Amino acid sequence: MTAGRQRFGIAALDEQLGGGLLPGTLTVIAGATGVGKTQLGLSWADSGREREGRRGIICDLTSRGDAQNHADYARKLFDWIVRPESLDGIARLDDLWDFSKDPGDYVHPFARAGRRVTRRDLEPDDWHAWKSDLARILRSAATYFYSQFVRGTRRVVVDGIEPTERFSESIQFEFFEYLYHQVLRKEDSWAAREVLRERFRGEVEQVEAHRYSHAEIGCLYLYTTPHVLLDDLIGQPIGEGDIFTNANTILLMGRTREAGRMGRALYVAKHRGSACGDEIIPYRLTDRGLVIEERSR
Repeated sequence: MTAGRQRFGIAALDEQLGGGLLPGTLTVIAGATGVGKTQLGLSWADSGREREGRRGIICDLTSRGDAQNHADYARKLFDWIVRPESLDGIARLDDLWDFSKDPGDYVHPFARAGRRVTRRDLEPDDWHAWKSDLARILRSAATYFYSQFVRGTRRVVVDGIEPTERFSESIQFEFFEYLYHQVLRKEDSWAAREVLRERFRGEVEQVEAHRYSHAEIGCLYLYTTPHVLLDDLIGQPIGEGDIFTNANTILLMGRTREAGRMGRALYVAKHRGSACGDEIIPYRLTDRGLVIEERSR
């Protein structure tokens, strides 16, 4: 029953999830800054090397302040040297079928730091400028992700999305919606049409020679919440029509307070595809990454 599951490589968590995450689905990991979402996401991406023969890729949507510490975490925890890939221009279409060229495993589409990304934070002219930039970014991003999938990548981690009351007013979320529905969840031939457009007819033989199944591609979405305590996260209703509703699996990560001591724990709030317990799972962040604490018997 667990064949094909995409494991985190953390035995206690994978067991809790019936063997791991289901390929072809969306998983949301939600929690405040500093609870270990990025480390957990990188652990899942790194596990792709053993399971599918290729690590996952990291899409960092940070737009304000510095990018996340993905490269440092990856190097220290997994001996993984992350290779950034630029999305400037769309010249890489000419390299799409050159398999001697391997695109980097980290992409940061919104590279100009310090820019706000929600409509209510922007003047109308700034919002329209963002929308114009987004059209260019989306086509380049589609090329990047498709080129990864035809080379065997099967895991995508999306990080750095800022909290917002309305997803429809976020440039970051608009990027994610396009990526998820028009590239990750499209059959490969339709994704190729989106990428190649007017060139598709002339390259259909290459497309057919490099087919892949979109049902094998998993997506992990790391969402930063304003709530720090796990109890507060658990108490929040799952909203209608938002990212949580569309997710197959939801993991909540937060701080705990017990007997005068602060700790960290996670909770599987939603998981379709296998039986799952209701217990709170304590963990620690160590120099070896996220470690599930042993339970006293």
